[in-house]
Amino acid sequence: MATPDTDDPRPAVPYGTPDAPRIAVRGEARLEVDPEIARIGVTVASRGKDRRAALDDLTRRNTTALDLIKTYGEAVERLETGAFSISPELKDKGRGERVHAYHGRVHITAELTDFTALGELTTRLADLELTRVDGPWWALRPDSPAHRGARQQAVKEAVQRAREYAEALGTTLAALVELADIGAENAQPYPQAPGRMRSMAYAAAEDAGPAALDLEPQRQNVYAAVNARFTMAPPQL
Repeated sequence: MATPDTDDPRPAVPYGTPDAPRIAVRGEARLEVDPEIARIGVTVASRGKDRRAALDDLTRRNTTALDLIKTYGEAVERLETGAFSISPELKDKGRGERVHAYHGRVHITAELTDFTALGELTTRLADLELTRVDGPWWALRPDSPAHRGARQQAVKEAVQRAREYAEALGTTLAALVELADIGAENAQPYPQAPGRMRSMAYAAAEDAGPAALDLEPQRQNVYAAVNARFTMAPPQL
């Protein structure tokens, strides 16, 4: 008589019995909802023959960009400075390590919840000296009610599917045996296929400023899935 292998990693299959047959189903839900936040990336640059001059220009332009973003108050939920660099550019010809110029960069990330202000802010930033703007990237918050709604809808779909199987056998569901969450949230924190806006601005002209971009928020897809097992009353086959 064979003995069970305690090292077997395979889980036991939850078979039912004639008195308590089991139904295993999968419930899924896909929702399309409006985004809750938008992120933009700002890169401020400088270039100069002298290291100190390049650094001073970079500091001034970084301060100008940050001050501009901060003027939008509560519309900006988060403001972060990322990578900073100042690097020499060597001359192609000639002997020795002769520096041709110095390049400086600072990366800034801003997260906005007011999409009305988003278009105006992006164009004003792009109008600054040697400033590049990338984005926007639309997203939902991790605790967005949309995720909860998708999970609840997936559970309801699993129950409905199991009930239909039971009805096809002329019986009814008796009890829930197991409900397994399978990656119930599949909405990306940083959106998939983001709407892109990229620009590089140099020495803004003396005018009233650029017209605000009309940016349409990109709808977000939320996905949830569950596996569920039920017992049902024995059908009369």
